[in-house]
Amino acid sequence: MANRPHRARDLFQEMARRRRSDHWLNTHWWILTLGEWIGLVLALGAIVSLPCILLIRRHTLEYHLEHTFAVSDPEFLGSALAMSDPVPIEGNAIEVLQNGDEYFPAMLDAIRAAKKTVNFEAYIVYSDEIGRAFCEALSERARADLEVRVLLDGVGSSWSLNNSDVQMMKRAGCKFTYYHPTHSLRVDRTNRRSHRRVLVVDGRIAFTGGVGFAKRWGGHAQDKEHWRDVQLRVRGPLVAKLQSAFQQHWAKTSGEELSGADQFPGLTAAGNLKAQIVSSHSFSIAPVPPVQAVAFAAASRRIWITNAYCTPTPDQVELLTKAARRGVDVRIMVPGENNDQPLTKSAGRGAYGKLLEGGVRIFEYQPTMIHIKSIVTDTLFSMIGSSNLDPRSAEINEELDVVVYDRDFGRQMEETFTQDLRQSREYTLEQFRRRSLWERTVEWLAYPFRSQL
Repeated sequence: MANRPHRARDLFQEMARRRRSDHWLNTHWWILTLGEWIGLVLALGAIVSLPCILLIRRHTLEYHLEHTFAVSDPEFLGSALAMSDPVPIEGNAIEVLQNGDEYFPAMLDAIRAAKKTVNFEAYIVYSDEIGRAFCEALSERARADLEVRVLLDGVGSSWSLNNSDVQMMKRAGCKFTYYHPTHSLRVDRTNRRSHRRVLVVDGRIAFTGGVGFAKRWGGHAQDKEHWRDVQLRVRGPLVAKLQSAFQQHWAKTSGEELSGADQFPGLTAAGNLKAQIVSSHSFSIAPVPPVQAVAFAAASRRIWITNAYCTPTPDQVELLTKAARRGVDVRIMVPGENNDQPLTKSAGRGAYGKLLEGGVRIFEYQPTMIHIKSIVTDTLFSMIGSSNLDPRSAEINEELDVVVYDRDFGRQMEETFTQDLRQSREYTLEQFRRRSLWERTVEWLAYPFRSQL
């Protein structure tokens, strides 16, 4: 009888030991090595990050518009710009600079002639002879006690621009920052890039378009190593709108507000062009697709498109083919064999069949990569800038385009298109139907990822 308390105590202790050993902290899956824990954390991070990267985008609508008014009608411009700024700005002078031999010297001269401020935003700046020329010009102005601000995209430039060039600009006195840098913990921003290009000097002259600041954009499109592109030089009241577009990103990344006469001087008319900008922003209705949709639906005679990365959406295909069927001359110029993004081309080529069957003509530029992003409708309406005709520009990237409502300017744009057309080869419906099994397979695989390419 004396041993019963001991046996009861031993039984109680054994039961307690078993309960402790069965606790989830003592299970095998919890007892991991340091390497296993690191792998688990990275895997969980990837699971959380992937939806952020792939799914966070602007809201877009499908536009199924009818031809109820023309480009020349008074309601056209307000309808096209309803998602951005429907009030056009008059009194501007806008020049189209052709290829690097024209736009790079003009931009560098403007920087070197700056008196008070220089604001520069770009997607791509390389540490080559072109990129360094801009880094040095910006640094020289900063050393001369001017206010110089440099804003580069965290993906487009951070891998191609040497830290030594960045440090040179900072030591000279440039205020420098990256837009959505890749080392940020904000993984939701990783895929949202600034695709804008804008240079504003003294608040009085501006340049914008789609060029990169690298050697391949130099020259005059004379060979495969020198691309075909254009850039706009702007004077007049529209410069303040381009300065405002720079300010939007600069304030977001640096926390600094731009104000005063050195940034926003009083601007008088410099020409007779009526124009406006279209700038896209995160978490807003995409403003570029309605501009394109209204321009396509309103066209009566001509839609001429040049686009480097063309992956039109189904509603854009519908609008373009409807225009062609009512007698509009619809032409799309895209890169030919010289294409730096073949997967993007494959993702968009699946739409060629319906476009060609609907009467749209497609041309492939032959000499080199063509990087222009422009639309001209009925000679009267032109759009040029950084936006591609693809879901990524519409839904994800921060873009900046200029629209001009002027017949003389439209004629210049049509002349540019005509000159490039002479060096292009038409892509026919027969070619589309004869493409290889490999081409069809790549198109099928690339299509689901078209918004990411």
